[in-house]
Amino acid sequence: MRRRQFIAGFVGAALGPLVARAQQGKQLRRIGVLIGWEENDPEARALLSGFTRGLADHGWIDGQNVRVDVRWGAGNVDRMRDSAKELVELRPDVLLAHATPATAALQQMTRTIPIVFSGVSDPIGPGFVASLGRPGGNITGFSDLEASLAGQWLELLTEIAPGIKRVAIMFSPEMAPAAGFHYLPVLEDVSRKLDVELVRAPVYSDREIEQVIASLVRGHGGGLIVAPDTFTNVHRAQIIRTSAEHKLPAIYGVASAVREGGLLSYGPDRADMFRRSASYVDRILRGAKPSELPVQLPVKFQTTFNAKTARTLGLAVPQSILLRADEVIE
Repeated sequence: MRRRQFIAGFVGAALGPLVARAQQGKQLRRIGVLIGWEENDPEARALLSGFTRGLADHGWIDGQNVRVDVRWGAGNVDRMRDSAKELVELRPDVLLAHATPATAALQQMTRTIPIVFSGVSDPIGPGFVASLGRPGGNITGFSDLEASLAGQWLELLTEIAPGIKRVAIMFSPEMAPAAGFHYLPVLEDVSRKLDVELVRAPVYSDREIEQVIASLVRGHGGGLIVAPDTFTNVHRAQIIRTSAEHKLPAIYGVASAVREGGLLSYGPDRADMFRRSASYVDRILRGAKPSELPVQLPVKFQTTFNAKTARTLGLAVPQSILLRADEVIE
C-alpha cells in the first residue's frame, strides 16, 4: 500500500510541472470591447451582460478559454480614441464596438484586426462597410436602425399627441455624423403627409439640449424626436427631465429612456442585438473573415410606453398605443 502511494506521489510530482506548462501554453483567445456609454449606465451593463451570455452560448467563457477586455467611452470622442488605442495595443483576436463613434475610433486604429459592431444605424455612410451584403474589409456587424423607422417615430408621436404641429429631431453631429441626413428624407416625407413642420436640432452640449426644448414650447403644438445616438443616450436623463419640466411630448429610440421617465419609444431590442453579435465574434474566432459576414439588421422591435408620464402631460392615450406596446409602465 505504501509502495503504491509512493509511486503515485512520485508520478504526480513528475507530471505536475508538465501539466502546469501545458495549461500555461493553452493561450486564451482575446476579445476587446469598446462601449460608448458610461460604465455605471445600467443599460450599458445590460448590453455587455447580453454579449457575455451570447459568448457562453457558443462555448466561450471569460477567464477560461477567452479573455474579454472592456473599455468605456462615456460619450466622449477623445476618450473613445484613447480607449481604442489601448485595446488595439493588447493585440486582441477580435474587437466588439458599441455604436458609431466607438466603431470609428477602432477603425482609425486598425485595418487588420477584425471588428464587429453593434448598434450602428448607417454602416455604409461613415465607410465602415462597402455594402451590407459584402462588407469588404475588417469590419462587419449588427445595424440597429433602418431609416424607414424614423417615419414611425413621427407617426406614433402625433398619434399620442394629435395636437403636434412642429417637431424637432435631436441628434449629435459629433457622435453620429450622418444621423441627420440618414433620417431626414423619411421624416420630411412623413411630416408633409401629416402636415407637421420638421426641424433639425443638432446638439453638442447640455445647454443646447435646454435651448432646443425651450424653443419647441414657445408656441403650442411642439414635439420632440430623440435620435438614438451615443450623445443623446448618455444625456438622456437631462432630456427626459427637461422635457417633463416643459410638458413636451417626446419619443425615443431606446426603451431605457421610457423606463426612466420618458413618454414613448420604438426601436430594436438592443440587448438581443448585442447577444446576437456574439455569434459573429464566435465565427471570427473560429476562422471566418469579417468581409464574408454580411451586416445583420434587427429582427426584434419593441414599443415601450410610460402611462404615468402620459397622464402628467395630460394626454389621452389611444387604445391603439396600448395594444401595440410591448411594455407599459404605470
